[in-house]
Amino acid sequence: MDKTERLFAVMDALRRHRRPVTAAALAEEQGVSVRTLYRDVQTLIGLGAPIDGEAGVGYMLKPGFFLPPLMFTPEELEALVLGARWVGAQPDDGLGLAAKNALAKIATASPEDLRDRINDTGLWPMAMWSQSGRAPMPLLGQVRLAMRTEKALAISYEDEAGNPSDRTIWPVQLAYYEGKQTIAAWCCLREAFRHFRTDRIVALTVTELRYGKRRVVLEKEWRDSWEQDRRGER
Repeated sequence: MDKTERLFAVMDALRRHRRPVTAAALAEEQGVSVRTLYRDVQTLIGLGAPIDGEAGVGYMLKPGFFLPPLMFTPEELEALVLGARWVGAQPDDGLGLAAKNALAKIATASPEDLRDRINDTGLWPMAMWSQSGRAPMPLLGQVRLAMRTEKALAISYEDEAGNPSDRTIWPVQLAYYEGKQTIAAWCCLREAFRHFRTDRIVALTVTELRYGKRRVVLEKEWRDSWEQDRRGER
C-alpha cells in the first residue's frame, strides 16, 4: 500500500470510530508502526483534515466533517449495490427510493463515473416475493419516523389467536425479514419489551407523546433483556 492509499485508509478508520481511538489501535488496524501512524496523522492535519488528538486519549475527526467518497474497491462497491438492491426489494417504498438515490449520488460524487459498474455488478438479493406481488407497507415509514423523533406509536394489534388490543409503544428496533417485519418496542401496557409483527398491526398512529427514555438507552436495555432471555433458554 502506497502512502496515498494509506492516508485514505487512516481517514476511513477515523470515520468509523465515533469516539477517540489511540494511535496504537489505529496503527495495528492499518498494519503499520505507531511512528508511521503519527507521521500519517500529521500529514493529514497538514493537508487540512480536522483531526483532534490528545495524548493518552487518542484521535478523532471533528463533528460535521464529511469527505466525499473518492474511490471504492470492487468489494466495497459490490457491498453497496447488493445492500441497496436488498433494501429495494422490501415493502418499504421510502427506503427503496432512498437506496436508489444514494447509489446515484455515490456514482456521481466520484471522479470516475461508476454508473456502468453499479448497473453491472452481477449481484442480486433473493427475495421471497416478486416485485409485482409485493404490497407496499406505508406503516414502516411511520415506524422509522417514530424512532427518529422518539415519538410513541398508538397501535391496534391482533395476537396470533386474533385477539385485539390497543397499545402505546416506544419502538426501539425494526427488523426487516424476508416476507415480514418485526418491531422491538417498549410496551406501555405490559411495561416490558415486546415484539410486534407488522402484519398483525391493524391501525397505527404516530403520536406527539415523547418516549419516557432516550431511544439509545432503551436499545441497550432491550439488548440486555434479549441476552438475558437467551441465556435463560440454554
